[in-house]
Amino acid sequence: IFNKSKEHGILERLNAGEVVVGDGGYVLQLERRGYVKAGHWTPEAAVEHPEAVRQLHREFLRAGANVLQTFTFYCSEDKLEISGNVTNITGAQINEAACDLAREVANEGDTLVAGAVSQTPCYLNSQNETEVKAIFKKQMDDFLKKDIDFFIAEFFRYVEEAAWAVEVLKTSGKPVGATLCISPEGDMSGVPPGECAVRLVKAGADIVGVNCHLDPLTCIRTVKLMKEGLEKAGLKAHLMIQPFGFHTPECNLGGYVDLPEYPFALEPRVVTRWDVHKYAREAYNAGIRYIGGCCGFEAYHIRAISEELAAERGFLPPASEKHGLWGAGLQMHTKPWVRARARREYWENLLPASGRPTCPSMAKPDGE
Repeated sequence: IFNKSKEHGILERLNAGEVVVGDGGYVLQLERRGYVKAGHWTPEAAVEHPEAVRQLHREFLRAGANVLQTFTFYCSEDKLEISGNVTNITGAQINEAACDLAREVANEGDTLVAGAVSQTPCYLNSQNETEVKAIFKKQMDDFLKKDIDFFIAEFFRYVEEAAWAVEVLKTSGKPVGATLCISPEGDMSGVPPGECAVRLVKAGADIVGVNCHLDPLTCIRTVKLMKEGLEKAGLKAHLMIQPFGFHTPECNLGGYVDLPEYPFALEPRVVTRWDVHKYAREAYNAGIRYIGGCCGFEAYHIRAISEELAAERGFLPPASEKHGLWGAGLQMHTKPWVRARARREYWENLLPASGRPTCPSMAKPDGE
């Protein structure tokens, strides 16, 4: 049962110490379902196939998400133009359609809508602050025509560009979260995580953290370094984490895009629901209160976050009606060895086999 507190925004919830569960990944999931083109990764499906985006929003809502992000990844006009994949739909049309879809589903529960912007080709090409900020301003204006609750600047490899995005989004008067896709080594310019966090907060971010790029436990390490940087600088902000849903023990600076398996053979690296239980607990123990997922995180992963933190949140999500906690539903199985798996200790300690005896457990990332 949802605790109806729609009148409370993201900062009111975090300031009260509530756990905010984020949603999962859209881009990779919709690519697998046939609605996003790999390589382009643009979100025109919000206009072309709204039913697909709506369904994914609804799955995350049922899994316990308190926030639904607009499906607007890579929706800057320069990215759409470069991709060549979208010729008859404008960025404004996608942004507005995505806002409507997220709001429609969010209204079915105790859920906020976050308008999301991400890195731009313009920054890599020119590093021109005026031009880059103009792109973010255009996206922001699209979102402000709609009923969004706050902004998230996500998937930034360079803290400089992320700070520019935050500075623009803060002019809206709405709360702003900012997440970088960086490793514990820092951003792609070598700026350490602690300094990155300081720069984001000084730019105006209310919530800071990391998203995508690397696996959950690695991302926790990075957010801990961001937290330490803020503490040393005497600054405060809420912490946020939405990691990559695949194991990346290589912990490389470039993240998952440098893995040989990206993007079409990542499946052997998928985190299990039990991995996500561990991640959610460790994130919570690290002081992170906005806990979600990015690419690779499906609805059952978000449900795992909700179930692990059910005591702290005070309720289970609707999707848990179809899921026995820690395998409890297996008690009904006809095979005694399967019934024996209906316990927490079994799943917490399982070392799952890959089924691929000739494959390595790690890869050598390209470009490093």
